[in-house]
Amino acid sequence: MTNLNDARLQLVVANRILAHEGVMDAYGHVSMRSPWNPQRFLLARSCSPALVTAEDILEFDLNGNPDHPDDRPLYIERFIHAAMYAARPDVLAVAHSHATDVLPYTVTRKPLRALIHSAGVIGHELPCWDIHDRFGDSNMLVVNMAQANDLAQRLGANRVVLMRGHGFSAVARSLVELIRICVYLRINAAVLAKALEFGDVTYLSEGEIDNICAVDAGAPEVQRAWRYWAARAGCEKLLPS
Repeated sequence: MTNLNDARLQLVVANRILAHEGVMDAYGHVSMRSPWNPQRFLLARSCSPALVTAEDILEFDLNGNPDHPDDRPLYIERFIHAAMYAARPDVLAVAHSHATDVLPYTVTRKPLRALIHSAGVIGHELPCWDIHDRFGDSNMLVVNMAQANDLAQRLGANRVVLMRGHGFSAVARSLVELIRICVYLRINAAVLAKALEFGDVTYLSEGEIDNICAVDAGAPEVQRAWRYWAARAGCEKLLPS
């Protein structure tokens, strides 16, 4: 990306893809760390992902404060993004979703682990965070940095953290990698639910997951998926030629 406009367009594409692929509905959000200042990140104003445009993209600091506040409403849970970037210098993109296929694994003891090849990108462990453990009864939204920092701590060095009765948050080294994690996490959850109807399942091995995660985010096969999803979402024209 060579300028702010390019970065905003890529974030628009990410929003549209996640909406079209059923990872996000009217709610949920995705962000990217600023390519020019690691202490800032780009995130839309409060807007449904399918409707995000480049003009909606704002810049925030690592406390969740907009650099140039105006009268447009902000995502209440923008602190999730701020805390993830602050805790993980390796993270360049963050998403938060309430995908229905994933929700059962946030409220049961059945672990959500990768069992299909494409879902190896979700990593080895998906810890589950319960806001009630430290903050008691709440509306279950992450509305401040104390809650967000606790969530980021539970994520640890992993790629995905489940949120009890709420959804999940995911982090990655790029927007493209983040989209792969989110899309295949949802698909893997649906396949796992179906597979469990037949009895025991075979998960991917640790070595298989390591090798799948080692694929470079800029590899042609990864970029191919990005362009495919963008075309499905009707926004391929926003991608650089």
